Amino acid sequence: MKIKILLVLNGILGLIFINSDLNKFFNYMPIPGDISARMAENFEAFIAIGWLLPLIAVVEIIAGFLCLTKKYRALGSVMLFPIMIGILLTHILVAPEGLIIVIVLFAILLWNLFENRAKIQPLWK
Repeated sequence: MKIKILLVLNGILGLIFINSDLNKFFNYMPIPGDISARMAENFEAFIAIGWLLPLIAVVEIIAGFLCLTKKYRALGSVMLFPIMIGILLTHILVAPEGLIIVIVLFAILLWNLFENRAKIQPLWK
């Protein structure tokens, strides 16, 4: 049962990242009009850098697809972890209105890392 729940949650996690990052390239979802001025400034800074937003989007799309597979789920989770820390800090410090969704996604990611700890542990040896 736990394996099926983790499979569904990883599917949700992977598809959310794939969808949100494909939007960075194709702009098919409108930007909400009620974002804070600080959040808009942060997003404009990413756009001004030019290469950073596409790089993050490509990494998140690849990691999202990896999270959908059982064999490479640990690699996808390790790739998403530093990005999720940034997303979590952004929502804590700048835009708290989306914090609950981010906490749920972060919890799924942490559970995934915990379940794949045997594959990840050699990174620390």
